[in-house]
Amino acid sequence: MNQITDVAALPVEVRLSSYDHILVAFSGGKDSLACVLHLLDLGVPKEKIELHHHDIDGREASFMDWPCTPAYCRAVAAHFGIPIYFSWREGGFLAEMLKENARSKPVIFEQPDGSIGQAGGIRGNIDTRRKFPQVSPNLSVRWCSRFLKIEVLNAAICNQRRFDGKRLLVITGERGQESKNRLRYKTFEPNRADAIKRPVDHWRPIHKWMEADVWEIIRRYGIVPHPAYQLGWGRLSCRTCIFGSPNQWATIRAVYPAIFERIAGYETEFGVTIKRNKRTVRQQADRGTPYAAALAQADLAAVAQQDDWHGPVVTDSWEIPAGAFGENAGPV
Repeated sequence: MNQITDVAALPVEVRLSSYDHILVAFSGGKDSLACVLHLLDLGVPKEKIELHHHDIDGREASFMDWPCTPAYCRAVAAHFGIPIYFSWREGGFLAEMLKENARSKPVIFEQPDGSIGQAGGIRGNIDTRRKFPQVSPNLSVRWCSRFLKIEVLNAAICNQRRFDGKRLLVITGERGQESKNRLRYKTFEPNRADAIKRPVDHWRPIHKWMEADVWEIIRRYGIVPHPAYQLGWGRLSCRTCIFGSPNQWATIRAVYPAIFERIAGYETEFGVTIKRNKRTVRQQADRGTPYAAALAQADLAAVAQQDDWHGPVVTDSWEIPAGAFGENAGPV
């Protein structure tokens, strides 16, 4: 296993040069984007970098996530000439949520040769969910992060022979400013996929950055932020993230009423709210005010609802988006 203390003591430039593959967990949000730009600032060759996007809804119709996110991520990757690989749990969020007396479905992942890999789905507990992930830092109840992100990337790493005998670095964009829980995260540690045959480290390069630092590097590169930020969201989680604020639920109800009604309907069907034993999403929306930026930009709201991306990736007239420095409503 890794001699993590020795590796961590090296200057970052030397440390980066020792890896064969640098895998960035890329959501399309400002923090994972800042991680990519920071690597480029450090002079990391693009040939070593690959982006990995966890497709929350799988290859099913969009349910929780922003429909435009996968296409936006592809466009950013193409702009920089960096490969991007998608991975997902079969059936996506909806299948995991509706699981009843069954195992979690297998993880599917793209590979460089164009083939599709698959892992899991044949072992594990047979159980029932029939409720949304619960608002909590505990991943046993906030199962979306664990089953649709963390375990998906882990499976994609552990089940590709191309990584055997290589040194890998996984990069994620958590920042301490986001929550007290994230403030306690280690900046550098072994990744859960670490093995003797495949050493894997985990680095959070912007853990100590402030939000202003993140927007500054994006401005410097002129990257067009994901539409969610332009519509007023302060963080890019799922469109209907369980951590959504009353203002966000009010905005979704006003701008995307069909998906709001689906979420509200499932809460009623399950008899369990997203915030267990607390307000329903309808009650939360009643307490909020829709974002003015979303109400004023119907065309952009429609773009975010599409599953393709035809907009620019860079601009010479970059402006701070409406959601910057706004509500910190997202995973903790």
